[in-house]
Amino acid sequence: MSRVGKVERTTKEACVRVEVDLDGTGQVEVATGVPFYDHMLHSFGVHGSLDLRIEAEGDVHVDAHHTVEDTAIVLGQAIREALGDKSGIRRFGDAWIPMDETLAHAAIDVSGRPYCVHVGEPEHFTTFTIGGNYPFVLTRHVFDSLSFHAQIALHVRVLHGRDPHHIAEAQYKAVARALRAATEPDPRAGGVPSTKGVL
Repeated sequence: MSRVGKVERTTKEACVRVEVDLDGTGQVEVATGVPFYDHMLHSFGVHGSLDLRIEAEGDVHVDAHHTVEDTAIVLGQAIREALGDKSGIRRFGDAWIPMDETLAHAAIDVSGRPYCVHVGEPEHFTTFTIGGNYPFVLTRHVFDSLSFHAQIALHVRVLHGRDPHHIAEAQYKAVARALRAATEPDPRAGGVPSTKGVL
């Protein structure tokens, strides 16, 4: 069964196209106009073993916010579409990612009930911009948007970290690995992994 999602969203602020294959091998093509975000999404696809194609054109001359947000929205929608009825998946997944001095943890429940808890980022980086193009505070917004539109419960924690680049990247990798674990087929599952019979 093909688990591919394709979604396009156009607003006055951005036009985003996303195609995701949950059963991919980490083949990624990303172009959002926000270089550091491209780097994070590339890492997300590779470490999640997703075949991922993202094209975004937005008002990055104003700010990265609209393009980053809309891309996260469409990525979440594409993941939701690719999951179908969620039959035969593991449903739960988590991952610990160390990146030099940084340690991040993510846990996911593909529950159909969107919720995001995001804690631990150092407050003194609130106004920091990574690479001159990606405001540090957008990482939390990305995961809020992703969880809502993919309809997953997502918990992300930063336990240690000093370098803003490492702190952001460890989170993207942790979420990618947790998503990979939660959405992969479970050979022992006989249908939708819920006592309700639906997710």
